[in-house]
Amino acid sequence: MELNGISDLEFATIRDFIFQKAGISLTPSKKALVCSRLFKRVQANKLDSYGAYFELIKSGVHPAEQQMAINLLTTNETYFFREPKHFDMLTEIAEKADRGRTFRVWSAACSTGEEVYTIAMTLADMTRLGRAPKWEVRGSDISTRVLDAARLGHYSFDRTEDIPQEFLKRYCLCGTGPYEGTLLMDSSLRDKAEFAQINLIEPLPQLVPFDVIFLRNVLIYFDPPVKRKVVTQLLANLTPEGVLFVGMAETLNGLIEGLVTVGPGAYRLERRK
Repeated sequence: MELNGISDLEFATIRDFIFQKAGISLTPSKKALVCSRLFKRVQANKLDSYGAYFELIKSGVHPAEQQMAINLLTTNETYFFREPKHFDMLTEIAEKADRGRTFRVWSAACSTGEEVYTIAMTLADMTRLGRAPKWEVRGSDISTRVLDAARLGHYSFDRTEDIPQEFLKRYCLCGTGPYEGTLLMDSSLRDKAEFAQINLIEPLPQLVPFDVIFLRNVLIYFDPPVKRKVVTQLLANLTPEGVLFVGMAETLNGLIEGLVTVGPGAYRLERRK
């Protein structure tokens, strides 16, 4: 089946849908991306136009198809040890943490899990050297598809080039035979990593406060009101001295009163005593 592109009206339908469900603002320049990512779903549903597919998912009659569309339109790029300065800072924060309680880290838009396992490798190596308290790491995302991949912890070698060699040897298993060219995160890390579907623009589930939250290179997809709402919710789930990491090229300056910079792309809320 050959499909034509989408009209401005049809694009407005999918734009409003993804903004309502995920808070993402799609610009007209994303028309081609929307078409390419949803093409197979239009075919699978035996529909003759993108407009018909948009109406299908907007209706909510097929929740699984609606989630499928969200999965396809919210996939973000990620890789191991992205912006490594943040993991140096994570080490410093964990080293100073109270050894009498669990140190907790949340990757709030974890995609396929590379950030979660980078955090886990960093903290596991600190534990090996006796430099870290007991710790937990959680990853969440709106997309069920990427969460399934994250739980597996199975990656192709071309996605692991930024992992230090000593970490590759210590925390990763190299595939052989039919799995040659791939890598599996060690079970000691997979068992420590917890994953859950969370929509950051909706009221968050009840969470135990985190010492560190990562939300890097995500806020660029939100307009200012949504950005403020998301950041406010995350700050409410930080410990009093907790740190929120965003992308090093992002800024939260002027977004929320009392938010102070503690490093590149790192913020802490100054709480009144």
